[in-house]
Amino acid sequence: MPRGLRITLVILLVLGGLFVGADRLAVHFAEDRLADEVRAARSAEDVEVSIGGFPFLTQIAGRDLESVDITISGMTTNSGERTLEVRKFDVRARDIALNSSYSGGVAQEATGTAYLTYEDLSAAADEGVSLAYGGAAEGGASKVEVTGSVYVPLLDRTIERSTTSTISVENGDTIRLRADEVPGEGIPGVEELIREKIDYTRQINGLPSGVALTGIKATEDGVEVAFSGSRVSVTG
Repeated sequence: MPRGLRITLVILLVLGGLFVGADRLAVHFAEDRLADEVRAARSAEDVEVSIGGFPFLTQIAGRDLESVDITISGMTTNSGERTLEVRKFDVRARDIALNSSYSGGVAQEATGTAYLTYEDLSAAADEGVSLAYGGAAEGGASKVEVTGSVYVPLLDRTIERSTTSTISVENGDTIRLRADEVPGEGIPGVEELIREKIDYTRQINGLPSGVALTGIKATEDGVEVAFSGSRVSVTG
């Protein structure tokens, strides 16, 4: 190989290494900045961001990112008069158009999962109501065990009942629990009183524009809520 060609190749390799190093430094800086923006917008305890695609510098120059993965931990959402803590959000955003300040952007598509513990769901329920895993169910339905105490005037005492409830999502923003069956003590109105206590509907306010809840399932560790959307803000 001629000496001049060898020198040219060495220079190209060095410049390529410098470019890759600069590219990685830039993407780490952008990930940290975006994490700070999401943390502030969502009042989260911790946020991790991973920006996909290479090279990053050409993406940033065009203000168009290939993909962004965001994990949000310890976020509290408003659910009417109560708050509901979401232990973790995993978000996968695609084709993000950045804003002029590079502090956030809009994703053409976003999917993800929110993870809720039974402890947190119980804290968002009415007083005296607790939720736990309801076991496997036929047909793939998600089951949760709900226990509640209710005062029954006709009996002049407080009774406690546990029942298996089906959990579902409604209207793209609401988690609903409906007891499959409630023992009514054979007294008119008792079942209605118990249902009023343990049937559970919580609207999740504050979801980013364009995002809707699409599915839910109960596991031994908690409840997993799937969501998706288009033209979604990656910072809220």
